Amino acid sequence: MAVIKIEDIAHVRFAAPDLSSMRSFLEDFGMVCFEAGGRLYGRGADGRPFVHVTEPGEAKFLAVGFRAETIADLESLAAHEGAKVEDSAEPGGGKIVRLTDPDGYGVEIVAGQAKGEELRGFADQPRNTVMARSRQRTAVRLEPGPAHVRRIGHAVLRVRDFRASETWYKERFGFLTSDEVEAATNVPVGAFMRCDRGEKLADHHTLFLAQLPGELGLLHAAFEVANLDDLMLGHQHLKAKKREPAWGVGRHIMGSQIFDYWKDPFGNELEHWTDGDLFTAADPPQKMPMSALLAVQWGSPHPMFAGKASPGPSLASFIMALWLRLQRLFRRQPRGIST
Repeated sequence: MAVIKIEDIAHVRFAAPDLSSMRSFLEDFGMVCFEAGGRLYGRGADGRPFVHVTEPGEAKFLAVGFRAETIADLESLAAHEGAKVEDSAEPGGGKIVRLTDPDGYGVEIVAGQAKGEELRGFADQPRNTVMARSRQRTAVRLEPGPAHVRRIGHAVLRVRDFRASETWYKERFGFLTSDEVEAATNVPVGAFMRCDRGEKLADHHTLFLAQLPGELGLLHAAFEVANLDDLMLGHQHLKAKKREPAWGVGRHIMGSQIFDYWKDPFGNELEHWTDGDLFTAADPPQKMPMSALLAVQWGSPHPMFAGKASPGPSLASFIMALWLRLQRLFRRQPRGIST
């Protein structure tokens, strides 16, 4: 049984040497930015105090934040971990418990934050389809500009040992697996995990842990926007501002989101998404092939498969399965024995 069950992701935290450059990007991305205590904060339209934090320093990812339902939950978690429940000095106040996961990532669990007024968002206009003609005697006239970030939805972390990290997060925070991704049968790459909200609906994933080659770090953080029009206006705006695209636009297979990925000035990848899957605790976990991780239902192919000399999904899965089996073998080898 989990120590607590978190209710959602709260924020992601970075360091960067130039807060003004980060602010310019985040505003183009669709956040409302402000500075406090020497840090840069980005908020969405949902009234939460912030969803993105940047503090001065060498460019790097620092921590992911999750939201507990009550301060009593924080106290239970702190007692289990031998940690402290501290007053948060950041916007919104409340309490915070700071942990470190098996890969050294900061994990910040907050509760009791003050929620402000919701910001005016992007209108969800009626649409005409062959099944329903709900927009009548009215034209579509969209104002150009940034997308409207509503909230943070999920984070994706590269990990050294998927099973070890999966156990750590599930035991503490009650995550449920939506889709486990396999490079080959019984060779997991990672899993999309959602919050356990019982009968309440939860996003298909709040956290994705991926055991992939390369340096540890945040693979991306994702932010929900109003709808497809809002996402596409954001795409057009970022493109006009000559921001660096990463992948999109398309519709994922696992999670079903319409997505659009961009890189900030320091190489961090942020995603706009809309129209994702929602599940309750009653929905069972699924196993999916690695090919479904990088494939799309429609839209731009993953950059890995975009070039003429790029490997196909089958070859990529074979190479990944071989690499993961070697990683598993090396972890099992007794230490201190030379060969």
